[in-house]
Amino acid sequence: MSETPTRITRVGTVVLPVDDQDAALHFFVDTLGFETRLDAEFAPGQRWIEVAPPGADTSIALVARDGSNGIEISFATDDAANDHAALRSAGVDADAELIQMGDGVPPMFTFRDASGNGYRVVERS
Repeated sequence: MSETPTRITRVGTVVLPVDDQDAALHFFVDTLGFETRLDAEFAPGQRWIEVAPPGADTSIALVARDGSNGIEISFATDDAANDHAALRSAGVDADAELIQMGDGVPPMFTFRDASGNGYRVVERS
């Protein structure tokens, strides 16, 4: 078995585009019994909501559908810069630069597989 080129440790979040974030939040929390892990504005007018079954490691982000976004899987890592460099070196279709939005938002990047499916790698401690 070869050495792993990334430091990805787990599936962190599945990003799920929804038509109505409030309705989706109600469904997951009130109907399915999930807990709200995060509900905050991450950019002007853009809301990030994460829900999960109580005690679960993996969460679901309920993001506003913008017409072009599809389901995306987010992986957790302890070193986004290292993973970004490793995947780009391996020829993976990854962002040219790390996404660094500032205080309170961890470094991250996105990449695509050969089928065009999107993935996000987020540095989480």
